[in-house]
Amino acid sequence: MSVALATAGIVVALFVGFNIGGSSTGVAFGPAVGSRLVRKATAAALFTTFALLGAWTVGRNVIDTMSNSIVPATQFSPVASVGVLFFTGLSLLVSNLYGVPASTSMTAVGAIVGLGLATGTLNEALMFTIVSAWIVAPLVGFVCGAVIGRYLYPYLDRWFAFTRFESHLFEVDNSGSVPRPQFNDDASPRDIVGSLVVVFIACYMGFSAGASNAANAVAPLVGAQGPLTVDQGVLLAVAAFGLGGFTIARRTLDTVGDDITELPILAALVVSVVGGTIITVLSALGIPASLAVSTTCCIIGLGWGRASRSATVVDIATPAENRERDLDVSTGALVTSRDEDVPTSPTVGDLARGEAPPERSDEEVPEVPDIGAADAAELDRKSLFDPSAVKRIAALWVITPSLAVAGSYPLFLLVL
Repeated sequence: MSVALATAGIVVALFVGFNIGGSSTGVAFGPAVGSRLVRKATAAALFTTFALLGAWTVGRNVIDTMSNSIVPATQFSPVASVGVLFFTGLSLLVSNLYGVPASTSMTAVGAIVGLGLATGTLNEALMFTIVSAWIVAPLVGFVCGAVIGRYLYPYLDRWFAFTRFESHLFEVDNSGSVPRPQFNDDASPRDIVGSLVVVFIACYMGFSAGASNAANAVAPLVGAQGPLTVDQGVLLAVAAFGLGGFTIARRTLDTVGDDITELPILAALVVSVVGGTIITVLSALGIPASLAVSTTCCIIGLGWGRASRSATVVDIATPAENRERDLDVSTGALVTSRDEDVPTSPTVGDLARGEAPPERSDEEVPEVPDIGAADAAELDRKSLFDPSAVKRIAALWVITPSLAVAGSYPLFLLVL
């Protein structure tokens, strides 16, 4: 690879990684920073550390798939490598312009597919496996969210406490000759457990993000003709993640992410665990997949499952015209009524604004209504998702990788 093209490829890879780090740090650590559990710089440092761990371990499998298996590594000529990275960066631009969390992984694979079609070297069997995973993963996320929302969420909502501290969770005691770190004086044991869970899951999200996204930034550069080894590629990608985490992520952490602001913090943690686990498993199998797609489908499933508690399985399966009562099952059910008799997990936005609902003692917490109970807690009518917005998001998930294929195919057909 010529010096000029190699430099151009590395610059584009840094741009891609920079944007990934900026957005992913905010999504992973938004609840932790909003709750004053960690500082922004600490969040960026933790994200970078665990992203490196994820990229260095299971992330190598995804890099191998995208640099060697979808098309042979020999096809990543200098021009092809820069072209694939260009379309990956373009997907970030499109998603930012439309405010939609488009899948960088799916678009990067789409650009590689265009290369494979133009050169007649596409591994069709592997692509069938990858596309199948793209269909199955969101369905798994939805089903897991629905099951948790219907059967477990109300109990989890009563077991875990999430508090926004006036100062940070950890403080330094300077009263002695040697400074000693200690927990905030206002933190109860229940607060500490809940807070540590938030930070742990944020670190897990960082691991998943590193495992799935390192390949998006550097896979074309570690092919047979690339200027980087796999180790160098991982380090370059994570360095770009860290740069984004310490710079542009600060603004994302300030707003705590528009798409999760009104999501209860408990729901955000459930979604993080389910989505992160799906992507970690797929990354270990070497399958590039979208964390944004899986987590969004889990949110929809969680909301549907939460709302469906007011109906039995028989009620849901009964045709509408044969039901004895109307059912109102919407994906907005995660945002429960703020009636004083209905305990609810604070939202991420509540914690960031210092507006968490007042704490109640265990004696004041009512029992969880049985599934199908007539007196189940009333839910807000406000939907978590605007149907038109959901349609736009789903459409762009299909359009962006399709455009990558449609744009890269004629380009590679002409220049290769």
